[in-house]
Amino acid sequence: MTDLPVVPTVSEPSTQTALGWREWVRLEELGLPDIRAKIDTGAKTSALHAFEVTTFEKNGEEWVRFLIHPRKSMPELVHTCEAKVIDTRNVKDSGGHKECRYVIKSPVCLGEWQWDIEMTLTDRDTMNFMMLIGREALAGRFLVDSAGSFLQGRPNLEKALNIEPAEPVYIGK
Repeated sequence: MTDLPVVPTVSEPSTQTALGWREWVRLEELGLPDIRAKIDTGAKTSALHAFEVTTFEKNGEEWVRFLIHPRKSMPELVHTCEAKVIDTRNVKDSGGHKECRYVIKSPVCLGEWQWDIEMTLTDRDTMNFMMLIGREALAGRFLVDSAGSFLQGRPNLEKALNIEPAEPVYIGK
């Protein structure tokens, strides 16, 4: 994991960093490459694309194993991830449908900042973004510029190459 600064919680909006409505994020603990995320103040909780979700026990705790397409433009690229389950929650999606989802916690890296966030796992294959960053993860940390995009920069390929990625699986090859 890189030595990025922890995002401070501040009370003065004038000292907060602005994010665009979409940003690149890294989930290094999950072994994933940079992912385009939608910064969604309408969503309470962050959400990560996951499919073929299965639970298993590790050291007496419930864990989850799931597959993810980290790049919407490369549906044949699939990564396997594992994380400790910290909760299950009933979540209502933007279409009003309720779904019981597993909740995991992981450090997220956005620009020069890093902090832990909770995220639910759900199949976002039909969505434009494989990840949503919700308002719980943003509160007291950032302002959102709805006209801006990628205000925290593009992926740093040198850093991305130093991540020990989960072994990708290529479907149909």
